[in-house]
This record gives sequence, structure tokens and C-alpha cells, in this order.
Amino acid sequence: MLWTIIVTIVGGTIIGLIGKAVAPGDRTKFPLWLTIVCGIVGMLVGSLLYWVLFGHNNKPFDGHEATWDNATNGIDWLRHLWQIAVAAVAVIAAAALTGRQRA
Repeated sequence: MLWTIIVTIVGGTIIGLIGKAVAPGDRTKFPLWLTIVCGIVGMLVGSLLYWVLFGHNNKPFDGHEATWDNATNGIDWLRHLWQIAVAAVAVIAAAALTGRQRA
């Protein structure tokens, strides 16, 4: 359980920062905690969208069925791209909701 929380926070930070970087406009005054939240949203929603669109028909591997959070054997780069795209949308939405202006 503790490992899941640590991976979620670290992954949310990385995905959130990348999503913030690719989001259009200047979002430099965006607070880090909100960037992490956007990254966590990007990780979860991006993984679920990828699973619904592409991953649900994957064959079993490594002795277990494919699941929404582990759809392939190895690093799933396409799923990470979906996560970054969703995080970028979440950054834009959070900036609009919090009234953050472009610098």
C-alpha cells in the first residue's frame, strides 16, 4: 500500500510536469501540488482511456491477464503518451478553474 502511494505521487509529479510543459500557454505560476494532482488524474484517466480504446483485447502475458494498469509486457509508451495528454488537459482545466493567467 505504501509503495502504491509513493509510485502514484512520483509518477503524478513526472506526468504532471511533462503535461504542464506540453500544455499550450505559459503555466509557470501554477502551484506544484496542483501539478501533481493533474499528473495523478492524467495517470489514472489516461490509463483507463487507453485500456478502453486499445488494451482490453491484449493477450495474457507473464502468467496473468492484461489489466488497465498493466496492459503490456514491458514499458507501455503509448499508454504514457495518453497519460501526458490527459495531464495537459487537466493542467489547462485547473488553470481555468483557479483563474491562473498566462504570464
